[in-house]
Amino acid sequence: MFRIARNLFHSQQAGLVMVLLLLGSVVALLAGNARNPFTGEEYNKLLNAATLMETATQASFFAIMAAGASLVIISAGIDLSVGATYALAGVGGAMALRALQIDGGLSVVVSLGICAGIGIFCGVLNGAMVVGLRVHPFVVTLGTMWIFRGVAFVMSGAATLVVPEAQTRAAKASLGLSDTLHPVPLLAMVLITATGALYLNRTVWGRHNYAVGGNMEAARYSGLPINRILISVYALSGWAAGIAAFLGSSYYGSASCIDGSGYELYVIASAVVGGVSLNGGRGSIVGAMLGALLIALIRQSIVILQFNPQFEWIVVGLAIVLAVFLDRLKTDLSARRLALAAQAVRASSTVESRSET
Repeated sequence: MFRIARNLFHSQQAGLVMVLLLLGSVVALLAGNARNPFTGEEYNKLLNAATLMETATQASFFAIMAAGASLVIISAGIDLSVGATYALAGVGGAMALRALQIDGGLSVVVSLGICAGIGIFCGVLNGAMVVGLRVHPFVVTLGTMWIFRGVAFVMSGAATLVVPEAQTRAAKASLGLSDTLHPVPLLAMVLITATGALYLNRTVWGRHNYAVGGNMEAARYSGLPINRILISVYALSGWAAGIAAFLGSSYYGSASCIDGSGYELYVIASAVVGGVSLNGGRGSIVGAMLGALLIALIRQSIVILQFNPQFEWIVVGLAIVLAVFLDRLKTDLSARRLALAAQAVRASSTVESRSET
């Protein structure tokens, strides 16, 4: 038990939790209190149920997509099309419901299936192009990012599509909480994060994902089905974007071809800040979720403290650079320790051989 607690304390996830708590404490102190105009009660501008739930809701869409994108990054790939997939899935789901004239509770199930299906199709297309064309994933997904968003624009005619009211009621269900609190996106984020963590750490296919990202040639010589693994991770990334699109369009009540613009930055930043290595072979879904929460908290803090909203891009960009730098530093330190250990083993072997002679 002590060893498990010690490992958790020294893990990167524990560090992110500490950063979240520290940043939240500082912002809460700087933000101060406000007074409810109806009840006259004072409340902290950050530490209140409505603001915390809003922050978690913002993070949920990034975190769900980051769960899928993390699988791609761990396999030493990249998916820049997640934001465009989000838009295409949302538009496709709304247009399908309008064409089929489906409303009520059935619309929730049908929309979820269509959004997830479109996301999987986009992901499989990305994976097939990466494997078949043997082009760097950055180039492939950069191209499909424009293609998917263009298709969403043409399909919708640049119009905003309203989703059935039943979807909005489902996404904004209070589940026994106050009517102003909507925990469904948060619960979906936790469920998908937990499922992704179990997939990576408790399944053979998840360990194969780490193996491919760590050393693709070694994985190939070990007989792993590289192509199928790569296509599957891109398919899961697309699926996660489709699920996020369903939740987003349902929560906000509409879908548009401009939805998800810039989300690829937040998704990749969430994964990288959460400890997923851009070199592949290392990272966790839980870390990506914590990274999404940290970015959402930064965005919320800028609003609460009334800073210029443009600082958001600067802070997120600095967070990405700092995370990549720390990852590189960690990799160099690990390589140095391994080199010193190997040198010590060789020196010990030399001394033993000399003593025997």
